[in-house]
Amino acid sequence: MDAQIEPGTVGSGSAADPGADVEFLAYRMTPPTEDEDLWPAPATRVWMERSPNRFANRCLPLLIANQAGWLLINTETVRLTWSGDPAIDAIAIEYDGDPPTLPAISHFGMGIVTWNLPYFFRTSPGWNLLVRGPANCPKDGIYALEGIVESDWTTATFTMNWQLTRPGLPVVFERGEPLCMLVPQRRHDVERVRPAFRSLEAEPELERKVRGWAASREDFLTDLAADGTDARNRRWQKDYFQGHEVDGTKAPVHQTKLRVRDFVDERSGH
Repeated sequence: MDAQIEPGTVGSGSAADPGADVEFLAYRMTPPTEDEDLWPAPATRVWMERSPNRFANRCLPLLIANQAGWLLINTETVRLTWSGDPAIDAIAIEYDGDPPTLPAISHFGMGIVTWNLPYFFRTSPGWNLLVRGPANCPKDGIYALEGIVESDWTTATFTMNWQLTRPGLPVVFERGEPLCMLVPQRRHDVERVRPAFRSLEAEPELERKVRGWAASREDFLTDLAADGTDARNRRWQKDYFQGHEVDGTKAPVHQTKLRVRDFVDERSGH
């Protein structure tokens, strides 16, 4: 259950980028269910809420990654058990009730469970779709396999695949648990990146800031262990969360949350 999204945390949002919109269209391929099954991904995770003093919720990179896409939700509880054999028939797939129109299947063997998704997706020209497991949702005994689809031109549908990793361990996907995360990505962006090694000492101002942060972090952790210190009273360093350096320099651009939009129903008759 720890892989589930915290109930009640999915809400509406509005786009923060004033530039041109990028289309992300979902065409239903099967009859709709009673469950809402395509959500903007929320910031929280069950395991983060259960961390001591909810400390995991102080990690802004985690929170932003959690929200960076949309979740496709499982609508019927299913139990998966793999014998460890690579054969296609080595996975037992059991639903608590009637299976959905597109149930989980064993198609590839090797402990891989496949979901045919109930939607066909289309993105704007030049945009791919990263199909991945829900961000920061660890699940014992199974691992999400990722793929990137050129969803701006293909008329082929695609699947979401998870690979079972522990023979004999029943793995349950609960109703309401996310099956996959969908993240539009502009094609070629990563190929435009020019990676290079450089000497930090060659950029004195940058070196001063980087080493200054490292020293402040070391001092903070030392003081955190002692009673009555400023660090013990503060409990955590908030510089990055608040968008400034330890010397007070403010970030030119800083996000503390994503405002990912809900799907709008543009179907006729709705």
